[in-house]
Amino acid sequence: MEITLDKTYNPSDIEKKWYDFWMEKRVFSPDINDGKNGRFSIVIPPPNVTGSLHMGHALTVTIEDIFVRWHRMRQEKTLWLPGTDHAGIATQMVVEKEIAKENLTRHILGREKFLERVWEWKERYGNRIIEQLKLIGASCDWDRLRFTLDEQLSKAVLRAFTTLYEEGLIYRDYRLINWCPRCQTALSDLEVDYEENIKGEMYSFAYPLVDGGEIVVATTRPETMLGDTAVAVHPDDERYKHLIGKMIKHPIMGYEFPIIADEKLVDIGFGTGAVKVTPAHDFNDFETGKRHKLMSINLLTDDGHINENGGKFKGMKVLEARKAVKEELRRLGLERGSKEHLMSIGKCQRCRETVEPYLSTQWFVKTKPLSIPAIEAVEKGIVKIIPENWTKTYFHWMRNINDWCISRQLWWGHQIPAYYCKRCSNLPDDVKQIPFEAKPIVSDRPIEKCPHCGSSDIIRDPDVLDTWFSSALWPFSTLGWPDDTKDMREFYPTDLMETGF
Repeated sequence: MEITLDKTYNPSDIEKKWYDFWMEKRVFSPDINDGKNGRFSIVIPPPNVTGSLHMGHALTVTIEDIFVRWHRMRQEKTLWLPGTDHAGIATQMVVEKEIAKENLTRHILGREKFLERVWEWKERYGNRIIEQLKLIGASCDWDRLRFTLDEQLSKAVLRAFTTLYEEGLIYRDYRLINWCPRCQTALSDLEVDYEENIKGEMYSFAYPLVDGGEIVVATTRPETMLGDTAVAVHPDDERYKHLIGKMIKHPIMGYEFPIIADEKLVDIGFGTGAVKVTPAHDFNDFETGKRHKLMSINLLTDDGHINENGGKFKGMKVLEARKAVKEELRRLGLERGSKEHLMSIGKCQRCRETVEPYLSTQWFVKTKPLSIPAIEAVEKGIVKIIPENWTKTYFHWMRNINDWCISRQLWWGHQIPAYYCKRCSNLPDDVKQIPFEAKPIVSDRPIEKCPHCGSSDIIRDPDVLDTWFSSALWPFSTLGWPDDTKDMREFYPTDLMETGF
């Protein structure tokens, strides 16, 4: 029998036919094998609902598909669980751009109406990447498709948050965080991209001493001098030993502050050897401020303008204030020169706005206690990293990890399960920002009455959790945790996490 083949391969004629056949026969279900030859489970790293496939997805999905099909052919009970991530900040930005075309903002719509619009967008466009995964032949068990805002996964998020809070691993604090003035939300360290070797300026100016004389400091951000509360020198620097403890009179703001000795902050050989300290706008300065109990003066509004603490510079944008402060120092005869300086500037991963160190009340996860068992798991060979040379990087990251800021000033996402009694916390009826002093009531179930005073005047924390909080639970929340499900018993822990990193 003679078979005539087409001269060119037409994928639409072949691939859809066979993929539909596979779906009809449910060959991607783990139930096609009885498990006598073992089992293999893997979850797909959930792509953002805002996304569409690119070459990176094609690579990682192909690698995962090879593993899955191989284990399936070995007649192992094999699960490849798919799903998507709600992608908090990314999705919210997309929808905010959409409603801007109607001359609307999320604040005009209000939280409830805005979230309705986001869900509408998700239903229209959010499954695009899933359909694309099917088109390239991914053999996932689509009957188990998950989304990070599904009811069961949301239940897992609430349980994880309350459990970690009860164990003292989640806490609320007023401290310095990464802040995007355009998105107007806190960011984790991983959400800040650094642009290296940016041409900047090392600007020098003099601070007058109360007793006469001056001390010269150098900075790349002269506008932050409006919030300086100390000048630090190294305790062994002979040039400045006699000045330690002396007071400086701020030439613009008028208040006085000290010269302190700090060997952790100051490098004798860098710049003038004297460092201006702005605890509210630099992470190293913030730690210095804690060591010396310095006052922290926040200079910025949420949208990146100088606030009332900046005196006559109030209302200026950062770069505008930088220029104006330099002009004022020049007028006062305190400018001492400048030179070109290469800088590293943090940018918001989503909108590319310059990220500001910013004092704010946020929620954090204590990462050190969590990193210890994660390190031990790799050291003991329970978890293997492939290729092995990345193990060193993993250990370095885990051993130098900082506490994780998990709250975001967004509306799309898992709202933090913390409640506040207006009576107990003495909050006004029109409270816009919940102060740090307010006492949270954390619960994975809605709080209708204060457990302390019985008042029903309760408000919920408006912030949502970082998208990665729910993503971190993905390998087991997708299998039904915190409930004791058949999938949890059968497929957890998973065998492989392939990230394509």
